[in-house]
Amino acid sequence: MDYINETKQRIENKYHEMTAVERSIADYFINNKRVHDFSSKNISIQLYVSEATLSRFAKKCGYKGYREFIFSYEKYLELEDTAEAEKDISAITRKVKQTYGSLMHETFQLLDEEKIRRIAGNMNEARKVLIYGVGSSGFVAGEFQHRFMRIGLDVSAFTDFQMIPISAALANEGYLIIGISLSGKTDIIAEGLKIAKEKGAKTVLITANAESKAVKYSDEVIRVAYSKNLDTGTVISPQFSILIMIDVLYSYYFENDSYFKGQKYHQTLSAIKGSMQ
Repeated sequence: MDYINETKQRIENKYHEMTAVERSIADYFINNKRVHDFSSKNISIQLYVSEATLSRFAKKCGYKGYREFIFSYEKYLELEDTAEAEKDISAITRKVKQTYGSLMHETFQLLDEEKIRRIAGNMNEARKVLIYGVGSSGFVAGEFQHRFMRIGLDVSAFTDFQMIPISAALANEGYLIIGISLSGKTDIIAEGLKIAKEKGAKTVLITANAESKAVKYSDEVIRVAYSKNLDTGTVISPQFSILIMIDVLYSYYFENDSYFKGQKYHQTLSAIKGSMQ
């Protein structure tokens, strides 16, 4: 089950790195639901691409060549046929579970612990931490603020298109700015990081897109896993892979002077309980 489903997941994981022609091939294989003649000659005629392009596409998806890709893809279609025949909640549950499992696996493969340690250290030294995110990434920014504030970090989340550049313009060398953009295509995040960096602040980008223009304005880049349409939330929560990395970052940050941060946590917890009485 996992092996077969991996084929489509590989295509989706690499989708944002593909050229326009490669994306047309990806769309064909993602949307196709039936087994037929997948020979390179037949598919190249159908899609108006060369057989060499099909081979490059397969290699970009992590296969040795087009033949290996098709072998795996046909196995995947057999699974799809089974799932279509079942049409029950267990099949749906398995599909969601596999999507989460695949994203979690890839996210931890991308994890650079030394980088996480450096960023946690920067957070510990910063006079002020600002978190930028819009849309679904804005919800993550708010969660980041809530969690880290409760253990003593001076942190503020900005999710408004006007407040992001305004807050960045007021940053300085004592600030750490963390921009969150799953797609890496949110211009206002890149702009906020650019302004903050020019002001002397340290900058971090959390994204699935290694080619994002925001990368050049970032001192550190945390890569997370990506699945096609994940940023629109059509299958699972788009924040999932980002939240995993934030959990890891939180753990490293908390372990740095855990006694003090544990005390802060209990103080904030008591304050919350007091306000509810």
